[in-house]
Amino acid sequence: MARDGLASGALAMNLGEATSPLGPPVNPVLLQRLLVGFLRDEVRKTGASRVVVGLSGGVDSSLSAILAAEALGAQNVLGIRMPFRLSSAESLMHAELLAVQTGIEMMTVEITPQIEAYFERFPDADILRRGNKMARERMTILYDHSARIGGLVVGTSNKTELLLGYGTLFGDMASAVNPLGDLYKTQVFGLAEALGVPAEIVQKPPSADLAPGQTDESDLGFRYADVDRLLWAMVDLRWTAEELIAANWPAEFVETVAKRVRSSQFKRRLPVIAKVSDRTIDRDFRYARDWGL
Repeated sequence: MARDGLASGALAMNLGEATSPLGPPVNPVLLQRLLVGFLRDEVRKTGASRVVVGLSGGVDSSLSAILAAEALGAQNVLGIRMPFRLSSAESLMHAELLAVQTGIEMMTVEITPQIEAYFERFPDADILRRGNKMARERMTILYDHSARIGGLVVGTSNKTELLLGYGTLFGDMASAVNPLGDLYKTQVFGLAEALGVPAEIVQKPPSADLAPGQTDESDLGFRYADVDRLLWAMVDLRWTAEELIAANWPAEFVETVAKRVRSSQFKRRLPVIAKVSDRTIDRDFRYARDWGL
């Protein structure tokens, strides 16, 4: 995924003495039951029975695919690999490994021709623009094939990415239903391992695969293990900045993460609608997702 202009430099931190809780808990048995039931119920509420998942070869998409296969049956899950010419062979291999293990259908749609054709007009575009374009191109492909099979797009963005804005609006952050959005990245690792995602996928450094050697943690400037502990205390336990700093979290780290959460709020909301009537959609006209079905 790309970052929509919310990049962060590396931080020099010593987090060994931070005394806030160890981090979000992982209960694989309970999470599996909740998320499988969630997917089954939410997909069927719409009248659909099939789903599409973008298979990147990473742990998030692998976990979403496994959960979807259990919820709906492998025959009702379509996984799509969408490589760019710079995508690693390892990513493609890992996506195929997951598809074979789960028994889901897999297809490959190469995105290099349309991406390069577009940027021939804008040769000075930086990696941020190119990454965002690739993320949105991939999502249009997933939605096209969801229409073809009469299914829904299953999301793969986790809670850490959503809180930090580490994703592309209307790109990898888009979906019809997302089983991972309330799981921190470290919870994704734990559940993926418990549900049998291949070790080579779980253990490799997470990467958006935008360029050789690129990793999520190098982009963010901190480790998922550290930021998940902080976010768990900050968001779920509602610790204030003063309480976090008193618990030996570096003040610079606390402020950097808090600023990212605040500045990416617009990505976590539907587009803002100007209110000019008595019943405005998503404010006064608000119903359950399956209202009327």
